Amino acid sequence: EVSGEPLSLERHADRVGDPGAGAVATFSGVTRDNFKGRKVLRLEYEAYVPMALAKLQAVCDKVRQKWDIIGIALSHRTGPVGVKEPSVVIAVSSAHRREALEAVHFAIDELKATVPVWKKEFYEDGEVWKENAEGEYLRVA
Repeated sequence: EVSGEPLSLERHADRVGDPGAGAVATFSGVTRDNFKGRKVLRLEYEAYVPMALAKLQAVCDKVRQKWDIIGIALSHRTGPVGVKEPSVVIAVSSAHRREALEAVHFAIDELKATVPVWKKEFYEDGEVWKENAEGEYLRVA
């Protein structure tokens, strides 16, 4: 899901819940109030939604290929995201914790490296468009 609305970790966990799941692992990436000594006021995200949705689906497909999971839900926010608000939410359910935990870790790294979402950071003293370091690493490596 790509949404301009606030993301709910609880809703994502509920979506992947299953009677056969012994684990539901989650991740919520939130806006912090600082970056390299600068006060962050908010972030703003933009996305080409059709491509971002296709890439999110590809992340889900890779997770399903690598781990025996029951469910996966991942979303990225667009528009303004205030301090302490989530911009990314991931939930994975599986019969056992190892698969769910490893899948969540992989999913956030893969999402940041491959999903076309652009971030602008707003500081007290200016603003700047940022690129994910993970995406840069994959292009260079």
